[in-house]
Amino acid sequence: MNNQNFKSETQTFFRDLQERICAALEKEDGKGVFVKQEWQRDGGGGGRTMVMQEGAVIEKGGVNFSAVEGELPDKIAKALGLNSNHFFATGVSIVIHPHNPWVPIIHMNVRYFEMSVNGKVEEQWFGGGIDLTPHYIIDEQATFFHQQLKNTCDKFGSNLYPEFKKWADDYFFIQHRNETRGIGGIFFDRLKTTEEFSMNDRFEFVKAVGNTFASTYTKLMSLNKDKQYTEEEKNWQLIRRGRYVEFNLVYDKGTKFGLDTNGRIESILMSLPKLAAWPYDPQFSEDSKENKTQNLLKKGINWLA
Repeated sequence: MNNQNFKSETQTFFRDLQERICAALEKEDGKGVFVKQEWQRDGGGGGRTMVMQEGAVIEKGGVNFSAVEGELPDKIAKALGLNSNHFFATGVSIVIHPHNPWVPIIHMNVRYFEMSVNGKVEEQWFGGGIDLTPHYIIDEQATFFHQQLKNTCDKFGSNLYPEFKKWADDYFFIQHRNETRGIGGIFFDRLKTTEEFSMNDRFEFVKAVGNTFASTYTKLMSLNKDKQYTEEEKNWQLIRRGRYVEFNLVYDKGTKFGLDTNGRIESILMSLPKLAAWPYDPQFSEDSKENKTQNLLKKGINWLA
């Protein structure tokens, strides 16, 4: 595949991925339906936002496809160290917030980005990742999640999972709280051609990551969706959602990119939960399951050990 073909091929894959993931989530939820909204971006391109609200399992979930292009703001071009400023970006971004606090929040983003001058591609790369944010960390489920990601990464190289796992630990970190957003996963950005990998190799890897999402998360939905929960556990879920909001509005690069490039605001902020809470200085006993989870929100944990 030559450089010029990626613009078409990536859009086709990501749009199909969006449809397949929505179908899998609807099947596991059993009630909710994703509402489709096509949109156009001033300046070039557009996308399709799929949102489910008040399903049986999913309280609010978004699966967003976009393919946008135009002139990149100077501050972004400078931050990325780019000389050209005509960009094209396409991908799928997902965040799922469940009703039940025993079902974890999940996020995935897979994307392709290129810069061109007079129609000639000058820069191109792939990025993305999947991370899990349990309200309550269940050890064997954390292991299952990370094993699925490792299995996918290992098909392309034994060094990828540990490298991208560390990248996720560092990226999904709420600095002002000194805690990770959840149990991490994998994260990668600006994957280009190297001696080891062609751009087509990178695309195949991103496809594999995207295809890992549905079976992994529907398994976690199935394991937890029928568990009973208390008002106290629901309140803890709202606190953890608050941390999620803090990360997405303060640190998330995708949110910043969308805002800086005049993206559709409802699609950018679809990652936020319907409800969250910020009680003042909540305290939990040392032997509580809330405290156990809080103590595991750290970088560098080997969830496969």
